[in-house]
Amino acid sequence: MKLLRFSYIVVCAIVISLTFTQCTNRDSNGENAYNILFLHHSTGYVVWKGGSTASEIKGIRIGAEYDVPKWFIEYNKTKGTDYQIVEQYFPKEEPYGWKNYPYDYYNIWVKNAGEKEYMEEPTLEMLTKEYKMIIFKHCYPVSGMVSDSLNVDINSSKKTLENYKLQYAALKQKMLEFPDTKFILWTGAVMVKAHLSETNAELTKSFTNWLRTTWDTENDNIYLWDFYELETEGELFLKPEYATASNNSHPNATFAAKVAPLFCQRIVDVIENNGNKTSLTGIYK
Repeated sequence: MKLLRFSYIVVCAIVISLTFTQCTNRDSNGENAYNILFLHHSTGYVVWKGGSTASEIKGIRIGAEYDVPKWFIEYNKTKGTDYQIVEQYFPKEEPYGWKNYPYDYYNIWVKNAGEKEYMEEPTLEMLTKEYKMIIFKHCYPVSGMVSDSLNVDINSSKKTLENYKLQYAALKQKMLEFPDTKFILWTGAVMVKAHLSETNAELTKSFTNWLRTTWDTENDNIYLWDFYELETEGELFLKPEYATASNNSHPNATFAAKVAPLFCQRIVDVIENNGNKTSLTGIYK
């Protein structure tokens, strides 16, 4: 019994110590810190963790840092920078719902823009006051799109190529209203072959090419990180060796460890060089 009590005290001490360290690190950001916000759901969190084997107890990390924040800690030490990156689920499961597709960003940031939250989710008017860079992405069901040119509606949550383009055009115009904030959009995560038809996959590839060649323009404050290319390597589906399982479209830890540094390199290059020294995937030219 004494041994169990001692073990419990040790674990509590570790958790308290880690909590204090994390809070101290967060509070030590200087006035000149470059604050970066990464909005995501599960796929984004996999990349955030990378290949880290750290575990969690009630949200407190035990062990090594996750790959993305660890990369920035080392970069700041080496380069003397103060890039502070945080992550956040967006939108939350409640009350808005676990949906982060083009319609949902449009709905929260464009249709319901303003100085007040929409269904407890922050608008760009709010976020841009705190962050110099905002990064956002979609869950892999975004790739399950269809084409419906007869029923195009910017206010529809139906996943169609035509609706996506309208919603993205509106999002772009909204982001251009905040020239002092840089935005990075991940090209869409894609599903494994078991969960996606070839028609859906072809439309996803077409939409991604549209993002690269038409939607993404030079000399503005909006950039891409080409996650789709990293997942597919020019093919149509999430490559089997990069998936958690043949029927699970989450990327695995091996893939996450491979691409997390590329994500970080792309972020830093956008900050320092407007993205000119890396490819869309984050590889230095």
